Amino acid sequence: MKLVLKMYKKYVFLSIAFMLFLIPSNAQEFKVVKTYEVQQAKQGVAVDGDYFYVVNNSNIVKYTRKASNQVKQWKDTSGAIKHLNSGIIINGKLYCTNSNYPESPMASSIEIFDPETLMHIDNVSLGIYIGSATWLDFYNGYWYVAFAHYTGRGSSEGKTNSWTQLVKFTKDWQRIEGWVFPKILIGKFGTRSNSGGFITKEGTIYATGHDDKELYKLKFPKIGHTLIWKNTYSIPYEGQGIALDASTEKSLTLFGIIKKDNKVIQTILKK
Repeated sequence: MKLVLKMYKKYVFLSIAFMLFLIPSNAQEFKVVKTYEVQQAKQGVAVDGDYFYVVNNSNIVKYTRKASNQVKQWKDTSGAIKHLNSGIIINGKLYCTNSNYPESPMASSIEIFDPETLMHIDNVSLGIYIGSATWLDFYNGYWYVAFAHYTGRGSSEGKTNSWTQLVKFTKDWQRIEGWVFPKILIGKFGTRSNSGGFITKEGTIYATGHDDKELYKLKFPKIGHTLIWKNTYSIPYEGQGIALDASTEKSLTLFGIIKKDNKVIQTILKK
């Protein structure tokens, strides 16, 4: 019996050591460049050259980057928008993912705004689909949307967060490909899921979870259906909707939010 117990402990130790070996370390971190105090920061942030846009559950607020002055605000008055998740500026338009979280069955839509006026200008309804849309990007002529699943609260049809995936669509929103996240990374999400992300011009995916102050670097696989986890970075804010500052091409500059403090944080990757 003692021999069996000893062998079991050794097996557990080796298994944990092997799992830790597979987790990319956070050798680099993002440092704070600027902190903005805002009235409310609940879901995410979008950014362009002169402004940032705080995305809350059913409203969007536009601020100047220079002085954090509020410029415009949009509020849903229809009752149709309850859970905007993130935003991104693409070709002069502000795209926001929207879902019915924590309701079931899960349903999602893409809501489109004029970033200058914050007028709602268009909608792409995905209806009941393969999860809750949390972030989107446009890369190499295709749309990419992350669809979250959860374990416990917010779960759907008995599924867990292992059903979370990144899906590729044509310009006309026809699905053509999809990828799941590595099992070890899903484990780091806890009961939550992939909340924010973007894709660089080089095709690198950066994604966040929900609670940990970490940013995950991933690559599309050349074979199989699972994204490849390449690196982990420390960030000074929890997951949620993050934004890449495309106006600074020489450095990886990101915006994120701290929900409990209602802050927007501008950060840059340390060299």
